[in-house]
Amino acid sequence: MTFNEGSRLDPGRVGSRGRSAKGGLAIGGGIGGLAIVLLYMFLGGNPSDLGALMGGTGSAPVDDTAQQDLADRCQTGADANDYTDCRMVGTVNSLDAYWAEALPAAGVDFAYPGIVLFDQATQSDCGTASSATGPFYCPPDQTIYLDVSFFDVLATDFGASGGPLAEMYVMAHEYGHHIENLVGVFDVADRTGTGEDSDSVKVELMADCLAGVWAGHAATVPDASGTPYLAPLTQQDLDDALSAAAAVGDDRIQEASGGEADPHTFTHGSAEQRADAFAAGYRNGTLAACDAFGVTDG
Repeated sequence: MTFNEGSRLDPGRVGSRGRSAKGGLAIGGGIGGLAIVLLYMFLGGNPSDLGALMGGTGSAPVDDTAQQDLADRCQTGADANDYTDCRMVGTVNSLDAYWAEALPAAGVDFAYPGIVLFDQATQSDCGTASSATGPFYCPPDQTIYLDVSFFDVLATDFGASGGPLAEMYVMAHEYGHHIENLVGVFDVADRTGTGEDSDSVKVELMADCLAGVWAGHAATVPDASGTPYLAPLTQQDLDDALSAAAAVGDDRIQEASGGEADPHTFTHGSAEQRADAFAAGYRNGTLAACDAFGVTDG
């Protein structure tokens, strides 16, 4: 999926932080350590518990130098096609524009999430984040945290096919958790359980579905001048997004860590469940079609 080169980006919506002065994460790195963390909260699993898992509280400040660099480089759709961080800026801009209309239309007040791109490690109200933890949404500060180097891990360690829409899917999934927060999912879901039919899995599949809803409408979402941010999806774009969704299935992660898939321990859903959820959102195109908890009207 490519951005229309003449579309205008708003880099001010995205915070950028340099390397954290505190260094790395207390949990060991590598595929083993990564898999342990991902099984717990990968792509937002139970983010309100991150503080207890990772230690540390409070948000780190935006890095002025990194912020200025982002503002200088990320101005147009052409920049989003050239640079991964600019692609995240454009994706956020498109998600903002879509959900700012779709959520009120569904009778829900909309509020923008915070967005932070960071280098190696940073602080959030949910604790310390690092490139090893993967992207996540933190409900206490309503902010999405992402180290763009994660996309390399997604391809090399978990077998995703890559591609622009695969990267955009990750941001759209985390944004989906913010939408869940706004509509009240976190107030009713029991995220302490595990298993294919648990609320923990339903929360993740609903976020995948919401990412698919946005993807299905993305080519019609305009910037401030009326130019659509994105060109229409190709079949390859859709295949890449489905590949990324499947790559972060619990079964794939468990197998990548050297174990066997155990459905009783799933917290995010299988590869098939996750890909199917994204596809269902893309196909049906509405918030209500993704509502696994009956919190929306209609």
